[in-house]
Amino acid sequence: MENEANELKFPGFPYIPYSIQMDFMKALYRSLDKGGVSMLESPTGTGKTLSIICSSLQWVHDQRQKERDRAKAELDRNQSQRDDVEIGSDDEPDWMRNFVANKEVQKQEKKVKKKFGLGKSNERKNQDAEIIPLVLEEEDFHAKKDEVGLNDEEFLLEDYESEDEVTLGSGKSKRKAGACLVSSSSDEEEEKDGSDEEEEKELKIYFCSRTHSQLSQFIKELRKTSFTNEIKVVCLGSRKNFCINEDVLKLGNATRINERCLELQKSRKNEVSKIKNIGVKGRLRRTKASSGCPMLRKHKLQRQFRDEISQLGALDIEDLVQLGRSMGTCPYYGSRSMVPAADLVVLPYQSLLSKSSREFLGLNLKNSIVIIDEAHNLADSLLSMHDAKITFLELDHVHSLIEKYFGRFRNLLGPGNRRYIQTLMVVTWALLQTLCSDKDFSLVNTCQDEGRAAEVKPMFDSSIAINDFLFSLNIDNINLVKLLQYIKESNFIHKVSGYGEKVTNLQKHSVLNNSGACGEEWSTLSSFRALVDMLVSLTNNDGEGRIIISKSRPTCSGRQGGFLKYVMLTGEKVFSEIVDEAHAVILAGGTLQPIEETRERLFPWLPPSQLHFFSCSHIVPPESILPIAISRGPSGQLFDFSYSSRSSLKMIEELGLLLCNLVAVVPEGIVVFFSSFEYEGKVYDAWKTSGILERIMKKKRIFREPRRNPEVELVLREYKETIDGLSTRPKDVAAHSGAILLAVVGGKISEGINFSDGMGRCIVMVGLPYPNPSDIELIERVKYIESLGESNSMKTPKISVSDEYFSGDVQVAFSVLRSCKRRGKEYYENLCMKAVNQSIGRAIRHIKDYAAILLVDARYASDSSKRSFSHQTNKLPQWIKDRLVPTTNSYGEVHRLLHQFFKFNKKGE
Repeated sequence: MENEANELKFPGFPYIPYSIQMDFMKALYRSLDKGGVSMLESPTGTGKTLSIICSSLQWVHDQRQKERDRAKAELDRNQSQRDDVEIGSDDEPDWMRNFVANKEVQKQEKKVKKKFGLGKSNERKNQDAEIIPLVLEEEDFHAKKDEVGLNDEEFLLEDYESEDEVTLGSGKSKRKAGACLVSSSSDEEEEKDGSDEEEEKELKIYFCSRTHSQLSQFIKELRKTSFTNEIKVVCLGSRKNFCINEDVLKLGNATRINERCLELQKSRKNEVSKIKNIGVKGRLRRTKASSGCPMLRKHKLQRQFRDEISQLGALDIEDLVQLGRSMGTCPYYGSRSMVPAADLVVLPYQSLLSKSSREFLGLNLKNSIVIIDEAHNLADSLLSMHDAKITFLELDHVHSLIEKYFGRFRNLLGPGNRRYIQTLMVVTWALLQTLCSDKDFSLVNTCQDEGRAAEVKPMFDSSIAINDFLFSLNIDNINLVKLLQYIKESNFIHKVSGYGEKVTNLQKHSVLNNSGACGEEWSTLSSFRALVDMLVSLTNNDGEGRIIISKSRPTCSGRQGGFLKYVMLTGEKVFSEIVDEAHAVILAGGTLQPIEETRERLFPWLPPSQLHFFSCSHIVPPESILPIAISRGPSGQLFDFSYSSRSSLKMIEELGLLLCNLVAVVPEGIVVFFSSFEYEGKVYDAWKTSGILERIMKKKRIFREPRRNPEVELVLREYKETIDGLSTRPKDVAAHSGAILLAVVGGKISEGINFSDGMGRCIVMVGLPYPNPSDIELIERVKYIESLGESNSMKTPKISVSDEYFSGDVQVAFSVLRSCKRRGKEYYENLCMKAVNQSIGRAIRHIKDYAAILLVDARYASDSSKRSFSHQTNKLPQWIKDRLVPTTNSYGEVHRLLHQFFKFNKKGE
């Protein structure tokens, strides 16, 4: 059935949708019809995820139905034409007419199936390319065996020719008879011609969000719909989340897990099973390979894993890991191999927004639908994942390894390898010199006391444009693109790191710990990757980012600190690659405004008139929410949590008195958000000393958000159990009336944890959580965004190099902010209010929920009739802003409003 624009229906929605849910689904459906970029805003707790699922999958279903109808009509026309021809073609043999007819039908059907995935096939092509290589060896390579020690031969690089040395159009590869990765399988599969290969579906939906828990929530909502049994869905994630190899898992750190996984795949036992001649210079060895990881040794299990996924329907990461454990096969690679046949791919931000990750995972966005959820901070998230950072220790480690390698193999390497390795040594040495100078190595007065001797003290930071940085190092004449190409194609990193680790082990100064894992600081592969990322960043356009140089004074042991970091400032180029490929890109979230800032930073080429924006209100009635701006505490003290006043004991004590009163009037759970872990700790210690903490705990238990993410789940579980226990406790038993959770803006709790019903009856926002203004990266972004208004062209504006050296002084940062006329200052304020909106949006999760939201700072309070456009409360979500009590005469008025609010809603339960 074809949906008409004005009569859209969504039969997959499992409930009777509310009007705002229908409006949202229709808006999304029409955005997909239109294509391009759209922004859809729906408050948290309004069923946004379910609406996204039902609308987008219904659109795909309708498009496929339309294509089926078109294909059928075309086949009918062709058949009719053939019938007409057959009447007047008696001389043509029957077998010839049937052959031509069948061939045309099969061609048309294959075309339709390829585009829209209409074929029903459980067979997949073998995905073992990463595990089972074909090795192409050059015969004259072995002539060097006698010159190299038998034990070192494995580390010698194959000869490499640069582009200048390769005859144009000759077809010669840069690596002379270099390794060629070709898919191969076990003996029983070797002779298959690939006829069971399943075509990749072009019309595919990619849904991405920021955290794994949000992706699991998406799968949970998908299971509620009828689509869960009609489509193929696969959930992707990181190795750390998917790995089931206990020896690898215990490494803990994500970088170590990634490296160990890749190392195990290289540790293969190869058996020559077939040799084919491919020409004069080399021979092709087809090898049977088994991965060093026991979870990837049986290829048959990987195929069975894929079959199980197809039969079981929508599975989240936890389900896939459990399935992998039960079958004894890797769920990370098993899920990746499902991508081509999937209708819906669910994945984290990094996997979709990074081009290298898309290529590595084999994601094809051509004509697909990309839906990015939780897009309120998309621009900053996109930029941060394209930053690059390398420390002094990593640089020094890499440079030392390259020197040792070059010293050992110098006389055995070909001219191409020698030239590129020497160039790389020049670059790494130049980068090292940036982070140290004679005055920085001075150890005067750094060892006066034992406690300070082990610290690496920060000295100063500076920022500089890319071209100025390259000129200052005198490496502007080096072709970094060709150097990176050499690193990628020559297998340089693995040869050098392998040799370096062997030498280190032989010298009995191994940096390996007892488990066989590299220490994070000295991890060779991660150090090389950091170098490669930095070199890639230096190939960007001059105006796209800045180089941060952070120098540190060395310790008395002579250990040097500091780092280089590339900070990307514009996401236009990165985002355009996604938009150009996909049919439609949807940005969804609870709070997306101000949309103009997002447009200017990510897709400035798109005129505002062509950007489709939709926003809906909340499903809860006005009486279910009570937002109040509180300017004074119970003793009449003005609340001012600005940077200069928030640490005063008087301010902290007044906040404590406010909580003492709130625990008496607010039932069940209260969540209090602070601007940072440091400030929360300072407040908690002051309350403990003054006795306020004890007063609060007589009414409610107190929980604190831990800094470590793994511990958050335990705290939340205990907090929830405390709240849930209130309903089962006998009324005549005197005990706590609930609990208080002290949380931090920007922490895990503020970003993705839902506090429905009793878990969040009151949300308290303490002050305005502006980001640290002394952060040099933030100031660079502020300066860049301020400069956007100075350019009338579509080109990236040149960033002024004034204030190049920035000491980290807060006052210097404030002077930069004061110098901003509009855009830079607005960006800084928007960062704050987006964090506020994200935190207070944790409450009100369904239509029968209710909660009070208290904004504790005099800067929130205002006369609504005199409120300026730039006032903080104008950046609140519309559904909160419409119901905000903007000012109160005293805390007594606040207490009365809260008492009436909870009394009214308690009756309605």
